[in-house]
Amino acid sequence: MSSDMELHTVASLLRRGQSLDQFSTGLTLLAALIGLGQWLVGSIDPWLLLLSFGVFVLGMQEKYLAFRVAFDADLFQIVADAGKPLTERTQALDTALANLGLQPVERGGRSWPERSHGSMRLLRRQAWVVAIQALLTVSFVLASPWLVFSGLGV
Repeated sequence: MSSDMELHTVASLLRRGQSLDQFSTGLTLLAALIGLGQWLVGSIDPWLLLLSFGVFVLGMQEKYLAFRVAFDADLFQIVADAGKPLTERTQALDTALANLGLQPVERGGRSWPERSHGSMRLLRRQAWVVAIQALLTVSFVLASPWLVFSGLGV
């Protein structure tokens, strides 16, 4: 992956994580509101509370992954935009990351295909967390007691 265009492409793909993050934020807020809303209604169902808590915890995990994916997207973009030779840019990036304590010195010098695979793995993990969060939210909504009152529940 020595081409600047490939670095730009990876950066662009990683920026798609922002859409996942926005969707996850909505699910997390919904879970928090519905979970807390059980106390307002006066009907606390332990299963619904557990589902709400699970969606919320997954939302916090997704926030961490979204931060990491966005950081990687920015790094790929910066390296792709720099006008210097790629080896010089890579060495400068590794030095900066090591100086900030964000990467062990021995991890420096990795190839760009290896770095892009690692970053894409983070993006896939973020997508999986959001998918599980969405499934739990659907389960939460289908198991909610207000469906009985609306005539939709069993």
